[in-house]
Amino acid sequence: MEEKEKVSKNFIEMAIDKDLEEGVYDHVMTRFPPEPNGYLHIGHAKSILLNYGLAQKYHGKFNLRFDDTNPTKERMEFVESIKKDVQWLGADYEDRLFFASNYFDQMYEAAVSLIKKGKAYVCDLSAEEIREYRGTLKEPGKESPYRNRSVEENLELFEKMKNGEFADGEKVLRAKIDMAAGNINMRDPILYRVAHMTHHNTGDKWCIYPMYDFAHPIEDAIEGVTHSICTLEFEDHRPLYDWVVKEVGFEQPPRQIEFAKMYLTNVITGKRYIKKLVEDGVVDGWDDPRLVSIAALRRRGFTPDAIRTFIELAGVSKAQSSVDYAMLEFCIRDDLKLKKSRVMAVLDPVKVVITNYPEGQIEYLDVENNKENEELGSRKVAFGRELYIERDDFMIDPPKKYFRMYPGNEVRLMNAYFVKCTDYITDENGKVTEIHCTYDPETKSGSGFTGRKVKGTIHWVCADECVDAEVRLYENIVDEEKGVYNEDGSLNLNPNSLTILPECKLEAGLKDSKAYDSFQFVRQGYFCCDAKDSTEDHLVFNRVVSLKSSYKPKK
Repeated sequence: MEEKEKVSKNFIEMAIDKDLEEGVYDHVMTRFPPEPNGYLHIGHAKSILLNYGLAQKYHGKFNLRFDDTNPTKERMEFVESIKKDVQWLGADYEDRLFFASNYFDQMYEAAVSLIKKGKAYVCDLSAEEIREYRGTLKEPGKESPYRNRSVEENLELFEKMKNGEFADGEKVLRAKIDMAAGNINMRDPILYRVAHMTHHNTGDKWCIYPMYDFAHPIEDAIEGVTHSICTLEFEDHRPLYDWVVKEVGFEQPPRQIEFAKMYLTNVITGKRYIKKLVEDGVVDGWDDPRLVSIAALRRRGFTPDAIRTFIELAGVSKAQSSVDYAMLEFCIRDDLKLKKSRVMAVLDPVKVVITNYPEGQIEYLDVENNKENEELGSRKVAFGRELYIERDDFMIDPPKKYFRMYPGNEVRLMNAYFVKCTDYITDENGKVTEIHCTYDPETKSGSGFTGRKVKGTIHWVCADECVDAEVRLYENIVDEEKGVYNEDGSLNLNPNSLTILPECKLEAGLKDSKAYDSFQFVRQGYFCCDAKDSTEDHLVFNRVVSLKSSYKPKK
């Protein structure tokens, strides 16, 4: 008898299984509810893929909903960027796109119903006074002197708040729960505040806006969300979430379940810090490839498949932990290695002249696109009398065990011939400007030549048929050795986070590269055509990741 394969489930899936088995819900609906006040980052990718993945696994539905209850920081730019990011990651929300602001009328009616039940009241205390009255973790709070206003007075005052008769901060609507509650979130939390601001979706219709803790459970309940999956900082808010959906009167309330955020080592995810980097011109926008916003990862050349694999490897748990950035790099290498052509690119070029090669002659060599994946086929690569090689691949006076090019040494030009250095030219500063070689026509790659062997193989591009490009090399934007933050809370920036190489030489076949086209530059790493700055006349490539990895996946 065959044994059934054991399926490992995380604690969220086990909770959903239990709810379905016990008939609490007969279906599953999840949501991703971002606030449109910035660009999404790699941590949000975990939430997106987790919520979408659960909906897929249980044949349920997935909503993308913007929690746009705070017009102070929200912009349509962020709405559009988030929609693009979610779609790019493969989380298909189809026609299930929602905005919290579309429920403002229902939220207002819910607040009125709480007032009528004696569960909410209008309070005149200032924000500072409310904090003082709230108490501490060890001491209970004090009741507001306005807590026992009549239902009629509260309804009248709340109506005036809605009609714009009070200034910002002059009055708030608070829930009437328990000022002695052990959970501070239950000590008469604010439900509505006055804010005379134009909203990106509702315009000037409202001058009062619901607080997140009041709005969020109502949004979930209106949409029919069954499992509200959120991060651990909302665990202490769960009693208030449950209180709202119960007191407002939803028959089948959603269930909130919390999981640990994903922290990545040596990266910046805080919107406040990224905003400052953008405003100070340290980076060229929220999509600067040194950042880990989803837009930045996409621009740098990361793929949805690699990010999905990374999220799966990171796992889902209740315990806070950090994930090594090297694991993300491992995932993109692993994703690209069989999918991308391996081409030759010289990032720091020096000219080589093959003195015994016929002048004016160009031949085209057959080169495999990827030796590990025959399905990618082959291409023709031009070879001629003048080439470019990497400056590091030549030394006048090399150390021992240096097997690349130097005077008198013979090396193989990758996919081409053996060449021997016979001479070189330097400028007045001693910098090598040109290298002279001879080639052996009997040694053509693939000819079966066995007469002798060489220890070094170097890559090259044909000077007559190549394309100029700018190449950008990235390191972490923060100094890894010193940590992300200084003692004063400022960012510990790495001055070498971006190196621009303006005069690189690439195979001619790359001249038609478009945004997001990516390749492995042999011996250099994986590179992606920049979606923002690259043009037909000025190609720009970003290094996605180097070829070497310090990360070893667990078996």
